[in-house]
Amino acid sequence: MTTLQSDVQGRDLGGDTRKPGLRQKVATLGRPRKATYVVLAIFVLGSLFPFYWSFLVASRDNGMLTERIPPFVPGGNFFANAARVFDTVPFWKALANSVIVSGTVTLTTVLFSSLAGFAFAKLRFRGRNKAFVFIVVTLAVPTQLGIIPLFIAMSELGWTGSLAAVIVPNLVTAFGVFWMRQYTLDALPYELVEAARVDGCSMIRIFWNVCMPAVRPAAAILAMFTFMMSWNDFLWPLVVLDAGNPTVQVALEKLQSGYYIDYSLVLAGTTLATIPILIVFVLLGRQIVAGIMQGAVKG
Repeated sequence: MTTLQSDVQGRDLGGDTRKPGLRQKVATLGRPRKATYVVLAIFVLGSLFPFYWSFLVASRDNGMLTERIPPFVPGGNFFANAARVFDTVPFWKALANSVIVSGTVTLTTVLFSSLAGFAFAKLRFRGRNKAFVFIVVTLAVPTQLGIIPLFIAMSELGWTGSLAAVIVPNLVTAFGVFWMRQYTLDALPYELVEAARVDGCSMIRIFWNVCMPAVRPAAAILAMFTFMMSWNDFLWPLVVLDAGNPTVQVALEKLQSGYYIDYSLVLAGTTLATIPILIVFVLLGRQIVAGIMQGAVKG
């Protein structure tokens, strides 16, 4: 068989007529180099070091910070310091309040932002663009400007000191609407919406059965960031909640309100407050990866 015949046969059968050396070079183009793994490892270690240092100080006494060469091995005082945290402030109640507030705000923000994003992206109604521009403009308004009128409104409603004053103003965010609208534009084709309408689906059913599976990765990312922002919120809960009904961040502030700051006590509370965020990050991180892989397979 001649060279031309073998080349034609290889093309007809879908074979690759390139040389073995060239195939190896092409295969290695997409492989990351060792330097890439080294750089990634440095970034990972740099990101984890603050958490390790917090746990290190929390597992020892306050005298560790005055040593010339601080130890880099955890001590055995973490559980004792954690017990002192629960004895100093109502930390169990603060954890429960933060879980309620952050969980509720996350669920409502994802739901309402997804509804609004679907409406702005795929529905046609009068004033759609103007309303969306108004929502985006509110992102430029500093949060601190609305604290005084918001506190007056909460006082008129009789909600000061209760968790409703922290939950209701954060039921939906402008960033969430903007994020879900931008993702829905590309992730959900108009053809799917029209096909669902032809099949007789209502708008709510189209949103729940067609839109939500398509935007699940964006919803998971929004849920993760919303939970972290709500969990770490400090200023508004400090203003509107009572001292006996705090959230986690307000309770942590009480640990360092004296003249003498026991950093082992403060960082023990900080370590305990970080655990729920890590759990949420792991759970939603899996959902994000699963949604991306599912979309890649369908594509």
